[in-house]
Amino acid sequence: MSDFSKLITKRRSIRKFTDEAIKPQEVELILKAGLKAPSSKNGKSWHFIAVEDKGVLEKLSASKKGTAKMIAGCPLAIVVTADPFISTAWVEDASIAAIMMQLQAEDLNIGSCWVQIRDRLTEDGASSEEYIKEILDIPMQLQVLCVIALGYKAQDKSPADDDKLEWDKVHIGKY
Repeated sequence: MSDFSKLITKRRSIRKFTDEAIKPQEVELILKAGLKAPSSKNGKSWHFIAVEDKGVLEKLSASKKGTAKMIAGCPLAIVVTADPFISTAWVEDASIAAIMMQLQAEDLNIGSCWVQIRDRLTEDGASSEEYIKEILDIPMQLQVLCVIALGYKAQDKSPADDDKLEWDKVHIGKY
């Protein structure tokens, strides 16, 4: 897509996906977008774990109360982690990388949805982060920010409506 404004208007959180596997070259483009993301002091504190195994996706879908269930139905999930020893801005670094991957996915007409993991709990009240770290053998020093569920869209959503923008939240010069 050559028009960024159209891209960000079109991108919506998609929670229903077809069963079709994402093409390897598209997975590569999505991961490249994350790897090209800007980061504090160019520290690149992030690490991404791409998961396509249905059994592991099913386990990841139990990582958070309620809203992670969709992960079981996606063909690809990318777990976004970062190393706070590399950057004190690891949350910001990983967040920027995550949205870059989501925007690249949308440009490929692949749906995505961010599933927040940092500071969240499983149905059992355990740490969502520790649950995922155990499943994926993530090193102790890495922090898990989110899981991005990705797949070809099995639902249509209307683009964002400019008429519903909350301009009262924009302040010029001072609050």
